[in-house]
Amino acid sequence: MSKKITTFAAAKVLDKERTMDIALEIILLVIAWLCIVAGIIGCVVPAMPGVPLAYIGLIIAQFSDCVDFAWYTLVIWGFVTIGALLIDYVVPAWGAKQFGGTKWGMWGSTLGLLVGLFFGVWGVIIGPFVGAVVFELLGGKKVWESFKAGWGTFVGLLFSTIVKLICCGLMALVLLYGMIW
Repeated sequence: MSKKITTFAAAKVLDKERTMDIALEIILLVIAWLCIVAGIIGCVVPAMPGVPLAYIGLIIAQFSDCVDFAWYTLVIWGFVTIGALLIDYVVPAWGAKQFGGTKWGMWGSTLGLLVGLFFGVWGVIIGPFVGAVVFELLGGKKVWESFKAGWGTFVGLLFSTIVKLICCGLMALVLLYGMIW
């Protein structure tokens, strides 16, 4: 009789450990996916590091037993993350410069983006353009030059946003692939 009780108690302990392992796996994967989703949102919301958040999601998923990325996968995505950060800072300024923008336009674009957040998706799209144009006018540029600089800022911002969204989307696919295979 005592042998059955001991076996039953041991099985119960093993079930608890297995349940804890499964719960930890689920928690890790949920946090990883939340990081990926936050990363995608962060691609269009300023002051949120979109691509780095998605990369953190990949790293967190690596700690679970459900995902086993090769070391070079995480290294490559680390370099992609650094590249996306550089593109995010360089391309909008480059776009503004190509179209005759100044620092006034860059500051206006940033402020326009922040104000645009309060007006939803269209505010985020139109805000940087309007901000760049208004600040270029305040900086002494003529109307046509201000519109041209605003357009350059908008094109640069749009390009960098698309690049970041592609990176985060691919990271989501990598995580999904890692979970399935």
